[in-house]
Amino acid sequence: MKNNKLINYCFFTLLLSCTFACNCDKDAPSSLKLWYEQPATQWMQATPIGNGRLGAMIYGGVNTETIALNEITLWSGQYDEHQEQACGKERLAKIRQLFFAGNIEAGNNLGTQYLSGSPHSFGTHLPMGDLKLQFGHAPEKITHYKRELNLENAVTTVTYRAGSTRYSREYICSNPDDVLLIKLAADGKDALNVTLGLDLLLPSDLSVSNNTLSFSGQALFKKQGPGGVHFIGNIHVSVTDGEIKTENNTLSIANAHEALITVDLRTDYKNPRYIERCNQTIQQATEKTYAALKEAHIADYTRLFNRTQLYLGNSDADKLPTDVRWRQLKAIGNDDPGLISLFFQYGRYLLIASSRENTPLPANLQGVWNDNLACNMGWTCDYHLDINTQQNYWLSNIGNLPECNAPLFTYLEDLSEHGEKTAKTVYGSPGWVAHTVANVWGYTAPGQSVNWGLTPSSGAWLATHLWTHYEFTQDKAFLQAQAYPILKKAAVFFLDYIALDPRNGYLMTGPSISPENSFKVAGREWCMSLTPTIDRIMVYEIFNACIQASGILEIDADFRESLETAIAKLPPLQIATNGTVQEWFEDYELAHPEHRHSSHLLSLYPFHQISLEKTPELAEAADKSIHRQINAEHYEDVEWSRANVICFYARLKKPEEAYKNIKGLLQEFSRENLFTMAPAGVAGANEDIFEFDANEAAPAGIAEMLLQSHEGYIELLPALPTAWKDGHFKGLCVRGGAIVDAAWKNGRVTHASITATVDHTFHIKHPSKNDVVTIALKKGESFELN
Repeated sequence: MKNNKLINYCFFTLLLSCTFACNCDKDAPSSLKLWYEQPATQWMQATPIGNGRLGAMIYGGVNTETIALNEITLWSGQYDEHQEQACGKERLAKIRQLFFAGNIEAGNNLGTQYLSGSPHSFGTHLPMGDLKLQFGHAPEKITHYKRELNLENAVTTVTYRAGSTRYSREYICSNPDDVLLIKLAADGKDALNVTLGLDLLLPSDLSVSNNTLSFSGQALFKKQGPGGVHFIGNIHVSVTDGEIKTENNTLSIANAHEALITVDLRTDYKNPRYIERCNQTIQQATEKTYAALKEAHIADYTRLFNRTQLYLGNSDADKLPTDVRWRQLKAIGNDDPGLISLFFQYGRYLLIASSRENTPLPANLQGVWNDNLACNMGWTCDYHLDINTQQNYWLSNIGNLPECNAPLFTYLEDLSEHGEKTAKTVYGSPGWVAHTVANVWGYTAPGQSVNWGLTPSSGAWLATHLWTHYEFTQDKAFLQAQAYPILKKAAVFFLDYIALDPRNGYLMTGPSISPENSFKVAGREWCMSLTPTIDRIMVYEIFNACIQASGILEIDADFRESLETAIAKLPPLQIATNGTVQEWFEDYELAHPEHRHSSHLLSLYPFHQISLEKTPELAEAADKSIHRQINAEHYEDVEWSRANVICFYARLKKPEEAYKNIKGLLQEFSRENLFTMAPAGVAGANEDIFEFDANEAAPAGIAEMLLQSHEGYIELLPALPTAWKDGHFKGLCVRGGAIVDAAWKNGRVTHASITATVDHTFHIKHPSKNDVVTIALKKGESFELN
């Protein structure tokens, strides 16, 4: 293959292979395991397992083992046809006229009256409760205890000695067989004596037959309105060299050497045959050997997980239990590159565990695990669309897990259908719209308070992930069949919804808000205005995605032209008088500069309307915005806002700032099991509450520090901190459809390869020069840099 520019760089070679040769084995981390020398005593110390649909938290108790059970569709609530208020196009025009006339007070008052939602049966995701295993250990000394979650095979193990007898357990949540498996073993004769019981959080009918403990009921939770799914659970037990006894709705294992517990839990959410399906799944799984079930599980999991490797350095802390090195980082703050690599891969593990191709719903505010805390808070355990659900999936494409997007895209299809009714009822517009909060029952209306609930661009933001997925995969069949129809309907809504401002000639949205934030005018605080910056960002992204997609698919030329005309009339991103990026169209004073949201900076990440190369002045203003916010008095930092900052600084190529915030996230907003959390004291929480978002968004930021492709070219190590001076990664992905491997020494790239997953022409920035090399690759070809 000839390339004139390529000739000038003799260190480049084109290979027709997908191999990546580097001497990295000697630097490989000793293990990718979370491990502990004692059982968990709290939910946030337990380790998670999941198959996308089922989830469990493993405590690893000795005399009493607790396995907290979850299922992704276990929701309270029900469909609510009266969720919207009928504002309509005519009334909306009157509200806008008040803003056009500069009457902010009257506009906010009327907007509050007619643009608030009315949820009656919103519901929440709920935990099922606990499976309890009571072990009949004699009062002997417990030694050699170890609890371990192995990220390389998604198997959790617990081992210990009670006296002279060694006990072991393995926990697997299998996607191929769709069950939770618990293998119990003891090396002493007749040593395994266990009683199974349930401590459920939802009222249930219990029964025991055929070595199976069953429970059923309805997921009712009055705090979030009436209604709820019906559920059934089956727990089957089989033994080796022992017997099974039943008494008072419990199962007991007596005098066994080995036992296998098989668990399934299902609901009737879009699944009328849920009882039959639950029974079939248990029956089919119990007809197989544990060895076969385990082998299938590991093969299925590793085909996803093993695609990507990351090594950032070693330290003495690598030999420590996870909770010990976590506490050491919190107390001392020493560099622990191995813990950061582990945290990155943990994010990939958690995404695989909570969002698979066959999962009926996407990861929610807590993935697929639920501590019974978030659902009791005002925010519930739902789908927040003003950043949290989006962050759940920031890692998927760059982290080489595009299949994990599947349930999000299925959910978007459902959301867009319900959102058509909201678009028509609330705004009098075609297309679809969704706002700040969503559930599984089609809630797309504004929240009940406009102060936080009136974000008509939230659904569009979630939909942009469809276009991002295409950018990374170049899957035209997906673009045509699934992505473009949803994106087009969102664009149709905004094309009708935007209105020409007679004062300036711009096409404006609103009234709407900048999520959960407000501004001051003449000493008074308001939330609603026309075209807050987040709206401009999202309308531009949706229009631009549709313009490009329709061109690629060679369809809708007239529609594309109308979008091109409209996009040229959107207001620009602006710099305020204080040098920051404006959060609203007007240069308003922030009412709460300490607020955690920074929606106007989505233009920097995850999007790239602001970039160091193309908009340097806006990039400088974004830097000032971040600095001002995080240094504001009483800044209300939480896990997802800290993850945001990591991603922002990666895009600004400020490696030390990004690295400092990675350490800060682990120090301030994580727990012993490396779950990220909203700390006690935030939004009325009495204790730390797990939130899934930063477990995904922070690793996405780590990937951005090592590899970027948003500027139109591939750039290696754009934000490498000095603490990671030597390292390598394998299997990260870039836009255009390629997998990238790289190794570096003393901060300089020593080797890299780019392997095309589709036919594409790539632009690659030289690691130490400003030159960009262009190379056309066929699918499977690799471009190698030595």
